[in-house]
Amino acid sequence: MHERVRQLKQGPETKKTILYWMFRDQRTEDNWALLFAQEKGLSLQVPVHVIVCLNQFPLPSRRQQDFVISGLKETESALRAKNISFTCLAGNPAVLLPNWIQSHKIGCLVTDFSPLRLKQEWNRQLLDAISIPFYEVDAHNIVPCWLASPKQEYAAYTFRPKIHHLLKHYLNDFPKLRPHPYGTAGQTAPVPWDALVTKVTLNEAARPVHWLYPGSEQGYTQLLAFFEDRLANYSATVNNPAADGQSQLSPYLHFGQLAAQRVVLELLRRYPLHQSAEKFLEQIVVRRELADNYCYYNPNYDQFAGFPSWSQDTLLRHTDDVRPYLYAQTELEQGLTHDPLWNAAQLEMVTTGKMNGYLRMYWAKKILEWTENPREALRLALQLNDLYELDGNDPIGYANIAWCIGGVHDRPWPERPIFGKIRYMNYNGMRRKFDINAYINNVTWKMGQEQATGK
Repeated sequence: MHERVRQLKQGPETKKTILYWMFRDQRTEDNWALLFAQEKGLSLQVPVHVIVCLNQFPLPSRRQQDFVISGLKETESALRAKNISFTCLAGNPAVLLPNWIQSHKIGCLVTDFSPLRLKQEWNRQLLDAISIPFYEVDAHNIVPCWLASPKQEYAAYTFRPKIHHLLKHYLNDFPKLRPHPYGTAGQTAPVPWDALVTKVTLNEAARPVHWLYPGSEQGYTQLLAFFEDRLANYSATVNNPAADGQSQLSPYLHFGQLAAQRVVLELLRRYPLHQSAEKFLEQIVVRRELADNYCYYNPNYDQFAGFPSWSQDTLLRHTDDVRPYLYAQTELEQGLTHDPLWNAAQLEMVTTGKMNGYLRMYWAKKILEWTENPREALRLALQLNDLYELDGNDPIGYANIAWCIGGVHDRPWPERPIFGKIRYMNYNGMRRKFDINAYINNVTWKMGQEQATGK
């Protein structure tokens, strides 16, 4: 476990409460950061306290916040059952935590790892504001991000052998979180969730969804349903939006309600030699951890400047190319283009918070084709993705959109108008791969079901 930990700030260890600032991994079991915090608490014979700060990203959506709150209520109950107290605050953690640490006599701070710029900046601000030891634990990746590779990887083929080489060392089962013998969690007041939510400013455009239930228990249930119902055909259906063959695990993985390492352990235990298992492992291990690598080592992961130099050059050369279609943001957001496939994908995302991963590539590339320049295309794609997707504001989203629009983790292709040497996708190509009408009909049915359930 200790290889997953790095100490950000030195300081003397004192017999005071251990505080775990839970950010990305919002679960009780299978959580290396919480296990490390408990280990510290046991060695010093002191309580462990968990704290979460809502409003972790600027203007989160009601949809995402609803998913978070429901999951955290479950986490609070599970922690209390282990005699670990829990607090939830609303606001900037770099402002809230130093005062809380001082007023509650905290002796050590532990947090989980995120490669995103905002979380890294909060870490830096906390380093200047506190005087106690501060540890960071990668509880999200199977191989700790800073150990998987010391640099930004060029593509999956350069990252894959490194991650596979290290998996044998890091892919071990989790110890159980023990009932904590020090502390009085049962005597502390429960979180006033209703009052707390009113303190958070939300974007109301993306309403909560009803087809998927939040929380760690539901995440594990969804995992078993995927194994039983869809894994056998995953290789054949994952890139077929009409087949609905995806795992549907991304929201649980994004919010840390389900550990990717638990998913892989269960997969290998049940289906070690299955062809579809290998396809799924490529997605949940290589591609997911490659996205963290990209965001961690590239501070411009969500900006044009983060693209490789070859793609910046080719996109700039074609900025003034004539675009047959140009759409305003409101037209894109409402799915009002000439392309029925793109419209269906956009409306599925707006209504359900999910879009097939293969179709998301087509979706982003068309935004590049239908906007005035690549910088605007990137801004719009990220804004729509981060607002409506349940797994928005995630390294996978940033890496995927950077691949689609900026050639990140890809190579130069034959040059063409607007795209330059960026890989091109078109409607006819999609029509050859799957039944577009069946997909559109499926989206219409999903929208009707979601709207009826939400009334």
